[in-house]
Amino acid sequence: MKKLLAGLSILALTACSSEQEQAVDYSATANRIAAETIIVDGHIDVPYRLNSAWDDVSGPTDTGDFDYPRAVSGGLNAPFMSIYTPADLDGTPAAKEHADKMIDIVERIAAESPNKFAVTKSVAEVEAAFRKGQIALPLGMENGSPLLGDLANLDHFHERGIRYITLAHSKSNKISDSSYDPTRQWDGLSEFGEQVVKRMNELGIMVDISHVSDDAFWDVMKITSTPVIASHSSARNFTPGFERNMNDEMIKALATNGSVIMINYGSSFVTEAANQYRPKLAEAYTAHREAEGIEDTPEAREAFTTAYAETTPFPYATLDETLDHFDHVVKLAGIDHVGVGSDYDGVGDSLPVGLKDVASYPTLVEGLLKRGYSEEDIKKVLSGNVLRVWRTVEAFAAAQ
Repeated sequence: MKKLLAGLSILALTACSSEQEQAVDYSATANRIAAETIIVDGHIDVPYRLNSAWDDVSGPTDTGDFDYPRAVSGGLNAPFMSIYTPADLDGTPAAKEHADKMIDIVERIAAESPNKFAVTKSVAEVEAAFRKGQIALPLGMENGSPLLGDLANLDHFHERGIRYITLAHSKSNKISDSSYDPTRQWDGLSEFGEQVVKRMNELGIMVDISHVSDDAFWDVMKITSTPVIASHSSARNFTPGFERNMNDEMIKALATNGSVIMINYGSSFVTEAANQYRPKLAEAYTAHREAEGIEDTPEAREAFTTAYAETTPFPYATLDETLDHFDHVVKLAGIDHVGVGSDYDGVGDSLPVGLKDVASYPTLVEGLLKRGYSEEDIKKVLSGNVLRVWRTVEAFAAAQ
């Protein structure tokens, strides 16, 4: 009996050791892949974060989701800097001024730390920065309102380095209707928006269909001569009715011309529970005010929100729930049509457990490895797919 128990103990220890070794192997492999691969994140809101208060992201920072040490730790070396313009500036000269200021911020980051960062305007420049050990900073414009209805401004921003444009943001603008705006003044793209898409193709600027309405997406797909990207969107399958994410038909359509959806990490993009948290909070607040006869003031709202969070905490998404979106896209469209568009520094304190900042890309890779993704496929997800789109867009423009 003693020999049997001893044997069972040895088997148990061996099994435990095997599991630990397997876990270590996954982690080591994930870190190696992250270190040796160009990682392109389609959307990081560093410029707008620094517009509020300058912070030296070349060193460690106490705020935000991005800085150089964490990016190096995570293997991030080509984050698209979001040149974001708030919708309340739409239709005003201040929109263009603001976008130029956001570009100035990125140029300042690179100018003050040239050994660490480089503003990049092409796939070749991204690859060159990677070889030099620099973090490439390509530029993507979030909200096309800085164009001010003038195609000449499109050429201006191309010259400044913009390499994708999210056609709209939270409001319908002169280019496109927005997924967030119930006002659908164009029922998709405007006539000017159609001209913008065609000119973007000619210049070599990727068309970004994140944020636009469903009708605008289909208009883009009819007009564009090149693949497009969704720089920071997820799968609507997991958040029914949330137009900001892409439905299955749209995801399948991406595959028809080589386009890519880049998965947004924000918990409200990932799970229905997180997506419905704020609407339910608003309903509870309204019911509370009516029951107590309380006036709606910022102080009353803040007090209720704090109390509500104590009894009903925000349901952060998990790594597995985030990975489900990658799996879903692969199932519908194939491995060649998915990428990473975290929305770091853009979704506040709503990031999934395990994916809280730019040091976490190895965690994502490890999760993909455990789900059976090959190294080749993971490298497509990390950058291969979006760089293929970018090269295709560049080649089309060069042939004009």
